[in-house]
Amino acid sequence: DSNLPDVAIIIDDIGYHPDLEKKYLQLDAVFTFSVLPFSPYKQSIIEAARKKGSEIMLHLPMEPNEYPAISPGPGALLTSMSPDQLINQINDDIDDVPFIKGVNNHMGSKMSASDAQMNQILSVLKKRGLYFIDSKTGPETYGKESARLFQVSFAERDVFIDHKQDREFIQKQIYELIKIANRHGKALAIMHPYPVTYQVISEMLPYMKKHMNLVPASAIVKDLG
Repeated sequence: DSNLPDVAIIIDDIGYHPDLEKKYLQLDAVFTFSVLPFSPYKQSIIEAARKKGSEIMLHLPMEPNEYPAISPGPGALLTSMSPDQLINQINDDIDDVPFIKGVNNHMGSKMSASDAQMNQILSVLKKRGLYFIDSKTGPETYGKESARLFQVSFAERDVFIDHKQDREFIQKQIYELIKIANRHGKALAIMHPYPVTYQVISEMLPYMKKHMNLVPASAIVKDLG
């Protein structure tokens, strides 16, 4: 329906929970699947997503403020890396997840606060023809400035749907998403392969589709100019 606001919903952390990830694919909805590099089950989920025509992204692991107590996992970009190490690592991560249209950060509250390193990351995305979505995992992020500098198509997360794995909370976040989408004509949300999220989404999907036009993430990103 052209009168409804466009909403992209990205499912993060793909590649570790194959049964649940495939259940999301069986829903009659447009979701974008953000795949962690070097994840054990990425191949089968990428194939299933492609068969359905779902968009695939790279979920790029970046250093959080809590590192090393909290690790972003294999393929992580760390602030201690030299420019060459950083660029080699991001290229390896991109090469590990085929058929991607774009990238969003996994963690990264520390890395995204470094303008020089965000510029290095975005320069690679520009070369590879990929969009960037800032998950906004910390208060300080240079994602938008770097995307503007390198003219990389960009969007940022409006709503995290399930950072509390709680039914009522997830429902509340979906209402919030609809509110933001109506206010701006579009919105972008991130959720995860959690059983409770899947339950709530599958129940609320008919309601959601009455209030939003679900689109892939590439339909939300724009050139900042």
